[in-house]
Order: sequence, then C-alpha cells, then structure tokens
Amino acid sequence: MTGILLLQLGTPDSPTAAGLRPYLKQFLADPRVIETRPAVRRYVTPGLDRVPRKAPPRWLWWLILNGVIVPFRSPKSAAKYRRIWDATTGSPLLFHTTRQAELLQARFPNAVVRFGMTYGNPSVQSVVNEMTAAGVDRFVAVPMYPQYSATTTAASTDALFQALMNLRVVPAVRVVGPHYLHPAYLDAMVAAVNDDRAKLGWEPDHFLFSFHGIPRKYVQRGDPYAAHCVRTTLALVRRFGFRKPQWSRSFQSRLGREPWLTPYTDDAVKGLAKRGVKRLAVILPGFTADCLETVDEIGNEAGEEFHEAGGEKLRSVPCLNAHPRWIDALEQIVREEGAGWV
Repeated sequence: MTGILLLQLGTPDSPTAAGLRPYLKQFLADPRVIETRPAVRRYVTPGLDRVPRKAPPRWLWWLILNGVIVPFRSPKSAAKYRRIWDATTGSPLLFHTTRQAELLQARFPNAVVRFGMTYGNPSVQSVVNEMTAAGVDRFVAVPMYPQYSATTTAASTDALFQALMNLRVVPAVRVVGPHYLHPAYLDAMVAAVNDDRAKLGWEPDHFLFSFHGIPRKYVQRGDPYAAHCVRTTLALVRRFGFRKPQWSRSFQSRLGREPWLTPYTDDAVKGLAKRGVKRLAVILPGFTADCLETVDEIGNEAGEEFHEAGGEKLRSVPCLNAHPRWIDALEQIVREEGAGWV
C-alpha cells in the first residue's frame, strides 16, 4: 500500500510558555537549524572550496539554549501565538495542514495520506509508525517547502529517515524534490494572490515578496535557498506582469546577531512607507500554510511598522493553505513523483 506523507515544520501544542518550551527546545536543538561543531562540517557541500566559519561547540549552544533562550523566549513566543490561536481550530499551521491532508486524501482514495511535524506533534516518527502498522510499504514524502533549505527540507527528511531507521522492514521511499519552479505551484500562487486581490477593495501600490530568512553563512556553505527564492520571485513576477519598482523581495524571521539574508523584511516595509508607498501587499511564496511568521509577524508586526513609518494599508496575503489550485498542484506533484505507485 502506498502512503503519502506531508512533512511540515511544526507548531507548539498550546500558546503557553509551558507549551512553547519543548517545541523551542526541539526546534533550536536541531543542528540543521543551528549549526554547531562538529556537525557543521558534514553539512558543507562536497567540492566547495570555502571552509566553514567556526561554529559554536555543541555543549556551549546547549547551555545557551536551555539556560537563556528557552526560559526567556518561551513566554514572549507564547504571547505571539495567543494572538493567532483560534479558540476552535487552534494553531493555524496545524489547521491548514490537516485540511490539506484531508483534501489530498480525497484525491488518492487508494492511498493513505497523513502529515507529520518535524518538531512538535504529530511527530514524523509517530505518523510513520501508524502508517506502516496500517500496511503502508511505499512512501511518497512531500516536504512542504517549495524552496530547498537544509534548515527546513533536510530537517524534515532527517526526521523521516530517522523514523525509518527504527523499523525492521524499511519501506521504499520517494521524496518530492524542491518545486520552486514547478508550473502548478507557480500557477497556484498566482491564483491565490489574485483571488485575494479581488476581495481587497483596493489595489496595492507595491508588492513585497517575503521569504523566511536563513543565516548568510549557510548559503556560503552551499545552501541553495537564496537562489531558489530569487528564481521563484522572478518566475512569479513574470506571471503577474509586474515591473520595477512595483515589486521587491525580502527575508524575515532572523534570530541572533549574525547577518542573515538581506534585505530584511522589517527594514523593507519601513523603507517602502518612507518612500511614499501607502498600500502594500506582502506575498509569501515560501510558506504553504499560514503560521506565526505569516499571520503575526507580517499581518501584525510588519503592519504596525508600516503604519508607524507613514503607510496606510498592509495586506499579508494568505498562504496557499487549502486553495483549490494548490490542492490541484499537490496532486499533480505527487502523481509525478509517485508514478506507478499512485
């Protein structure tokens, strides 16, 4: 039996400090997310001439994470999650990912469709166990990140392969590759954005494509994420028919003092307002489901910064979520990768 497994980042179980502590600890302890010695050297692209910059030793990061970051960041993060937590549906990421899996299940009635979280629940390990117990012996794994990064795509496949290492009978596996230029994904993005524009009642002066950021040194070590973001943006711009200076690109959600990919979204938003942009739409091509980074960081925090700098309206365009064109795209991508299995 074939199983289709959506791999998503994860979300805390509750919008409380207690709910955030295990989630943050698991997330920030992953060496794919925060590269530490000696793990950093095995993540360098083979043949790359650049020697990795010195990374902190694992023991030091463990002390900082557990002694400083988790205790102090958990209450602050919990307050942000409470702003987006729905009383009925809970976490937006969990709600939308659940819906995506349900709709995809309807497209593949003879397969088992589930999702697993790299961090938090339901864990990839528990879902793999459930699916294999139900008779799944072939997996089509779908990392829900159009642009590849070791911090996201590789982290999710690490979780999958680790789960498989615990099985006596290891199923066959196909992993969907980065789909940042897949026509069905691009068409779904355009349809979702245009549908939202039609409901706004006003036309944006500017369109900002905001992607999740990663440390610049990760790109120097061979991560192709930045190049994928550039290529996605240019492909979407051509489909929309935008012209400079009608659009720009930025990166959000940085952590710590080291330089991350630039320009930073918060700086970009304030700069656009000071340049006279009054109505701004922020498009989020790197996220396939709404989450804290889209709903709160852009919808609330960036909106406040935009208004304080002189802007009037900022729209955080909803992610693909359960848009019919995205479900169509997911089906097409899975059928292509799972040819002969689904």
